[in-house]
Amino acid sequence: MNILILGSGGREHALAWKIAQSALVDQVLCAPGNPGMDEIGPCFDIDPSNVEQVVKLVLQVEPDLIVIGPEAPLAAGVSDVLRARGFDVFGPSQAAAQLETSKAFSKERMVKYGVPTAAYRAFGAGEEDEAEAFLESLEPPYVLKADGLAAGKGVSILSTLEEAKAEARTMLGGKFGNASANLVIEEFMAGEEASLFVITDGEGAIYLPAAQDHKRLGEGDSGPNTGGMGAYAPAPVLTGDMFTRAVRDIVEPMLAGMAADGMPYQGVLYVGLMITETGPKVVEFNARFGDPECQALMAGLAGDIVPALLAAATQGLKGNEAAFEALLDLENFRPAVTVILASEGYPYKYDKGQVIAGVEAAGKIEGVEVFQAGTDRNGNGDLINSGGRVLAVTAIGDTLETAFQRAYQGVEVIDWPGGIHRRDIGWRVREK
Repeated sequence: MNILILGSGGREHALAWKIAQSALVDQVLCAPGNPGMDEIGPCFDIDPSNVEQVVKLVLQVEPDLIVIGPEAPLAAGVSDVLRARGFDVFGPSQAAAQLETSKAFSKERMVKYGVPTAAYRAFGAGEEDEAEAFLESLEPPYVLKADGLAAGKGVSILSTLEEAKAEARTMLGGKFGNASANLVIEEFMAGEEASLFVITDGEGAIYLPAAQDHKRLGEGDSGPNTGGMGAYAPAPVLTGDMFTRAVRDIVEPMLAGMAADGMPYQGVLYVGLMITETGPKVVEFNARFGDPECQALMAGLAGDIVPALLAAATQGLKGNEAAFEALLDLENFRPAVTVILASEGYPYKYDKGQVIAGVEAAGKIEGVEVFQAGTDRNGNGDLINSGGRVLAVTAIGDTLETAFQRAYQGVEVIDWPGGIHRRDIGWRVREK
């Protein structure tokens, strides 16, 4: 079978890499892809969020399965249009994807289905005074979230009331464009975060090992929020009773509620959790694999992911979960770590076009794969940076510690003076 992957980031590179290993797959196609994905299969230079361009390509290549990587095509309704034309798609509908594309919608659903989350209120243009009044009712720190998609940077956590009030006005004033035309303010939840990924056809569900992302730019989780500076899996913070409660109290009610409301969720559901003193609570839902968690998960999976993706796309999971879990070989998941190399200046302004060397050498280290994201090639064929988050150095090992060591060995081999990275990915686990 031929599988088309929409997207161009490290997440999509990791998916293409994993999918290509399946004995069921003849060819992996990517759109638009990146230089790393181009080494796996043909790439097509289209905008994956442009419905007309996607449909034209799909009619041309006629894939057996379409995997939508990023959130923007889901928000644009690409999955709905492709399904209406008879294609099998791994990715939720535009309506179901609102769990990510609208923080207010997501919160409303959680309240309706009784899913534990932080108390909140949503505000729109002209409601700056009301937002300030609500902030005054909360205790610091203050959590402000742009309602729409903001590339993982639409969350501000502020320590003083004055900062929070100023940020609320800035957001509602257009800091993130349409994404912050509406604003969600919620109470701060103390605890440790974890990411749970659920492959689902709307009823049946397969649970991948929990991961932990590092969203802050600097060591010790300091500095501004980013799209993610590294991740590891499995994350021991979500095991045993906490995992059971997350499934029972969060995932199962969400899937049942969305189906009952005529928006069955089909694809992968990213559950961003805060493990609090009273149990797991939802920080956010995303409608796709996380990046960089996906890189660690794909590297660590010992089995074949394609049957599960296809079953989720064709509503074939319910009642057959054990068979697909066996094909994934979840029992033999290998500890995995991802370290992100980003352009100096990210998540703000940064220079592009810098030559990057050593990627091939890093990939020759035992257990190491380097997934590309914001990369391109110059006129000489050299690999260059073209975005903020550029490379995801990912390693597996018999233990998490071995995976950590290998990942950082890979980082050291890469020659890119303009690149930055965190040196403490997994610090919570490595300190224990």
